[in-house]
Amino acid sequence: MPYVTTLTLTSGDRHRLDDVVADIKARAERKGVELKGPRPKQPRDLRVPQSKTLGPDGGRFDPWNYTVYERTIDIVGYETFAREVTAEAFPPEVHVEADIEQQTQPGSG
Repeated sequence: MPYVTTLTLTSGDRHRLDDVVADIKARAERKGVELKGPRPKQPRDLRVPQSKTLGPDGGRFDPWNYTVYERTIDIVGYETFAREVTAEAFPPEVHVEADIEQQTQPGSG
């Protein structure tokens, strides 16, 4: 029964994220690994209020706005490749989460 490793990569730097995803995809192609994706999700625009006052008049900083980009890749089987990818050091701008699921064959109990 194969394992499917789902990698979710997020970053505020779209270009850096796309470079990391392209690198994973190129290495997978060289090794003959079956990948599904990358699947981009709709970017999320986040807004963080700045509550620090500037002085006795109570002025505030403008809110901090930023965008988070997300890509999802499925590695079907190839546990060794999935282990190598999840163990590597990624740029600090890119956050990686891995979810592993065992696929069962239809009719197996």
